[in-house]
Amino acid sequence: TTPNPRAMTPNQVVRNPEAQEVILSTSSGQIGVLSNHAPPPAAPDIGTPKIRIDGQWSIPALMGGPAVVDENRATASANEADEAVNIDPQQAREVYLRARAEPAQAKGGKQTIEANSAFRRAKARLDAVAALAPERTGPPRGMTQ
Repeated sequence: TTPNPRAMTPNQVVRNPEAQEVILSTSSGQIGVLSNHAPPPAAPDIGTPKIRIDGQWSIPALMGGPAVVDENRATASANEADEAVNIDPQQAREVYLRARAEPAQAKGGKQTIEANSAFRRAKARLDAVAALAPERTGPPRGMTQ
């Protein structure tokens, strides 16, 4: 039996295939989920989980939320999730560049939190696209701020 990953949002189920492996981004780093293994001790964060299906990696952009890993199923609930193949690389790069500047321009705690969250979402989308086709996104794949 293999982990059966899915990301559920209010509007869609992003992925529901049989997979050999799932790697989740968490607030404390990345963790792997394999079949017949104990659930991970951390909650998913905004980022790019990796799902290995038939030897190929699928990389969606997941916008945080709780996850449950049990009985060889990994289910993440999120406000937003996008498959990398459905993200326009040029638009992702433009949104990322705008969002990167916003935290420094924020005034007050609430604006800073919102700007940082928008930046992390934009970076997750760009990272997902870069994992598929790094030459189409511009910034280097391993970039961080």
